[in-house]
Amino acid sequence: MTQDQLRDTVLRVLAAVAPEADLAAIDPGTDLRDQLDIDSVDFLNFVVGLHNALGVDVPEADYPQLSSIDACVVYLAAKLG
Repeated sequence: MTQDQLRDTVLRVLAAVAPEADLAAIDPGTDLRDQLDIDSVDFLNFVVGLHNALGVDVPEADYPQLSSIDACVVYLAAKLG
């Protein structure tokens, strides 16, 4: 899977978790929780959505590595090898 495909998947999952968010306005290098004002339950739903979409298990210790869109793409690319 390419980085563009991963980015699209991350954005699609984010749209499901935060449907009111303007995804085009998100800074890919800035913390998602701050930009979207999502709480811990929404973030957990985001992680579950990534797992469902990509089959990647994300241990709780790795959650900080999913802080931004760019960080998600790097993390997921490494997991998918």
